[in-house]
Amino acid sequence: MAPADLAPAVTALADRADQQRQSGDHGGAAATLERALRISPQEPFLWNRLARVRLEQGMVDSAGSLAARSNALAGQQPALRQNNWEIIATARRRAGDLEGAREAERRAGGG
Repeated sequence: MAPADLAPAVTALADRADQQRQSGDHGGAAATLERALRISPQEPFLWNRLARVRLEQGMVDSAGSLAARSNALAGQQPALRQNNWEIIATARRRAGDLEGAREAERRAGGG
């Protein structure tokens, strides 16, 4: 669910992208999130959602980079930061970087 402080147009796009993702339209969800990011490029929630879509598409390098970007913008949003580290851990594991995955898991756990 999108944060309450998003602009209405951005919220509508985020909600649409979530529906597209849930129905298996990952390409459409990514395009919708990219459109939302053109409106609100500093919104860490949108970067996180795009990272999740890219991970589901098997684009592990992109997913990790997008989650890291979300973390850079997340400030004091511990739940979002944790989710980003979980995405990074999964992306690293799928890429064969087991040590990097363990480090990301540690950071997801607050360490």
